[in-house]
Amino acid sequence: MNKYRMVTCKYFLTTVLPVCLMLFVGCQNRELSKQIADDKRLETVVSKAEGLVATGLNAGGHYNEIWIRDLNTFLELACDMGRAQEIREALLMFFHFQKEDGDIPDGYVPAEKAHESYDYRYSDSAPGFMAHKNTVETDQETSLVQAVAKYISASGDTTILQEKVNGVSVVSRMENAMYYLLNHRYSDKYGLLWGATTIDWGDVQPGHEWGVFLDSTSHLCVDIYDNAMFIIAIRDFMSITTHNKEFWSETCNTISTNVRTHLWDGKHQKFIPHLYLDESPFPGELNESEIYYHGGTAVAIEAGLLSKKEVLRAYEKMKENVQKAGAQSIGLTIYPFYPVGYFKNPILYECGDYGYQNGGDWTWFGARMVKQLARNGFYAEAYEAISPMLDRTIAHDGFYEWWSHAGEPSGSGAYRGTAGVLWSAIKAIKEYNQ
Repeated sequence: MNKYRMVTCKYFLTTVLPVCLMLFVGCQNRELSKQIADDKRLETVVSKAEGLVATGLNAGGHYNEIWIRDLNTFLELACDMGRAQEIREALLMFFHFQKEDGDIPDGYVPAEKAHESYDYRYSDSAPGFMAHKNTVETDQETSLVQAVAKYISASGDTTILQEKVNGVSVVSRMENAMYYLLNHRYSDKYGLLWGATTIDWGDVQPGHEWGVFLDSTSHLCVDIYDNAMFIIAIRDFMSITTHNKEFWSETCNTISTNVRTHLWDGKHQKFIPHLYLDESPFPGELNESEIYYHGGTAVAIEAGLLSKKEVLRAYEKMKENVQKAGAQSIGLTIYPFYPVGYFKNPILYECGDYGYQNGGDWTWFGARMVKQLARNGFYAEAYEAISPMLDRTIAHDGFYEWWSHAGEPSGSGAYRGTAGVLWSAIKAIKEYNQ
């Protein structure tokens, strides 16, 4: 190559090409910005979400309870609509049913609407209400800590921290809730929280026809969802108080490190579904390590456990799973599914070989992934991912619990958790134009 051609080539690579790329990216950015600004579906769904959350705080049409894991996902919307005082009262109610060891219930309900199947707890300071807990799960305490932090951020009301419930301040009760997890749900072997074997973030275990309570059929394990929720809760707690900060900072770092050490499969760029404290409930022919947990991965991203490169890879894998499953959105809970018969509760096979938390398509978690894509700067991917969720919400005029792969809605038709996460995801996407 002669000197002139070498100079020309260098000029092209260092000057012309970068300018062309900048112009190309600029055009793409302007096109995306216009798409988001002109997309009427976004405002339509926001309006519908506001309308639903204005009607109550219970989880949805099929649920009389106010569940903490659900409330945690739509209370910011409720506060934005001027319902902060109601949210405050609801959060305080959970502390009325907190046990001395820090244990927090799933939800509470007016006594006259209680479901006879649950083992209820009572509180003298909350007459007329009853509370209960699905003991297979390990996200009730973390959901409440996160919810209080969200409430403070949305309302500016820090006085709730010093509010006393039965003589104990809320901030102390929050910390006691997290100590409960360390004292009663901590595996020394892995340095992580444990729960019963369920599907990803779900609350149904395999060996029982209902499956929401720890019993003789339970198989204890650690998973990504419970531990990612704990990391988020610790960080939220440290954002609203400096109490015992050194201890909680060290605990957060330890849990984060142990997640990457024990649960992250670097070779396959995915989280291991379960690490069993004893033995697996599934037969040996099931290679459970092949199953990809969408919801737990989204929450892990919120917990800061993945790099931006890993976040993008996760989204690409989720899209691939959606295509293989013939589903509609990345709300697909898992892929592949647990085979028929591996869980005794028939709802997990409502659509034949899948159903409910076993391969159902849940906007409640899919929209969380959308939000995290936007938070990590992947706005085009976030906008792409939310599109089918918007379409079916508008087409069926409702916020449903979950969807079949053919696009048929299932579960509660007025599920406030779905409304809350879609509202939050849309808000994150629209930040692209701010």
